[in-house]
Amino acid sequence: MNRKTNIYVLTAMLFVALLAMPAVSAADGDDNEQTVEAAKNTSYGYMAIGAGLAIGLAGIGTGIAQSHTGAAAVGAVAEDRSNFANSLIFIAIPETVVILGFVIANQIMGLTGH
Repeated sequence: MNRKTNIYVLTAMLFVALLAMPAVSAADGDDNEQTVEAAKNTSYGYMAIGAGLAIGLAGIGTGIAQSHTGAAAVGAVAEDRSNFANSLIFIAIPETVVILGFVIANQIMGLTGH
C-alpha cells in the first residue's frame, strides 16, 4: 500500500475505535446524578464529534472539487473571456456542499440545549 492509502486506513481505524468505545449509560450503574450527568456529557461529546466531521469532511470534499473545477475554469477563461460567467457558476457549485455541512452541524448541535 502506498502512503496515502495508509493514512486513509489509519483514519478509518481511529474512527471505528472511537465509535466502539463504550458509552456511559445511566442504566448500567446506580441511579444517581453523577451517572446521568456522565451519560449526558458523553452524548454531547459524540454530537460534537459528529458536527465536526460534518463540517470537516464537507470542507475537504469541497477543496478537492474546487481544485479541479478551478483549474479548468481558469483554462477556459484564458482561452475565451466569454466563459467567465459559466466558470464562476461552476466554481460556486461545490461551495453548497460546505454550506450543507454547516447546516447539518448546526442541526446536530442545536439539539444539545447549550
